[in-house]
Amino acid sequence: MNLFDVIIIGGGPIGIACGLEAKKNGLSYLILEKGCIVNSLYNYPAKMQFFSSSEKLEIDNIPFISNEAKPKKEEALEYYRRIVSSNDLDINLFEKVINITKNTTNYTIKTSKATYTANSVIIATGFYDIPNKLNVPGEDLPKVTHYYNNPHYFSKQKVAVVGASNSSIDAALECWRKGAEVTLIIRGKEVGKRVKYWVRPDIINRIEEGSIKAIYSANITEINEKEITVKTEEENIVLKNDYVLALTGYRPNFDFLTKMGVTLSNDEKKIPTHNTNTMETNLKNVYLAGVICGGMETHKWFIENSRIHAKKIILAILKKK
Repeated sequence: MNLFDVIIIGGGPIGIACGLEAKKNGLSYLILEKGCIVNSLYNYPAKMQFFSSSEKLEIDNIPFISNEAKPKKEEALEYYRRIVSSNDLDINLFEKVINITKNTTNYTIKTSKATYTANSVIIATGFYDIPNKLNVPGEDLPKVTHYYNNPHYFSKQKVAVVGASNSSIDAALECWRKGAEVTLIIRGKEVGKRVKYWVRPDIINRIEEGSIKAIYSANITEINEKEITVKTEEENIVLKNDYVLALTGYRPNFDFLTKMGVTLSNDEKKIPTHNTNTMETNLKNVYLAGVICGGMETHKWFIENSRIHAKKIILAILKKK
């Protein structure tokens, strides 16, 4: 009963796309997701708006209708949930994969709840679970978080937001609009070029008018209960502080990949070895799908340009049957 043609690890949009493709082609499959349906999207900020338009977030040509051209988080959650339920996809939620072992002809997948065997494995786990740490004293204090949800909590507080990407800029603007005293700590010399084009002018105007303070070419070097120390090219600055939002990006679970035998590139990109035509890794019948294919280049793959991975992978599996 626990032998499948393919097991898909990760119940995000691309994992769901792989499940749809497997089902259409008559393969026995199971999606394993350690959290809820599209767990990473669920943990995005409450009012997040996608950079992509709704049609670019569609999977399997199933229409995604949103109130605006660029959908909000809640609309995406409903869209992907409906796909899972209306297509009766086989997905086990809140079941974490512990390890994957290679057998002579297949793979054993051990989870927090059961053990399965599969002829092929698709890894579509994304990268949102492991934040890039600041690695400074005080980072483990309760006032520091690497995730952001709702600005209400930070009203009337002195908040340092670390980063210059979409997540940090959105958080800075939202917290300021709810009454927080916001300071942006930016490692580079300007607000990130990849910030959503309708948001970037907003944050630049808020900085120029003095509503939000920005410190460029800067890094936090120490955090304590009431202050943070920021190092710039010229000096060390001590700021009074209540909370730190260290929104410095995330990384794939490289330990999980290497433990099962997937090799990574020998540079800072850590790109997992895979054939771009079939998405097969250096391990026979183990495939990658979605943003995990980019390693540390987490800006390279998105839902809109990795949807094609599902068809590539299932086609490769079918050709081997």
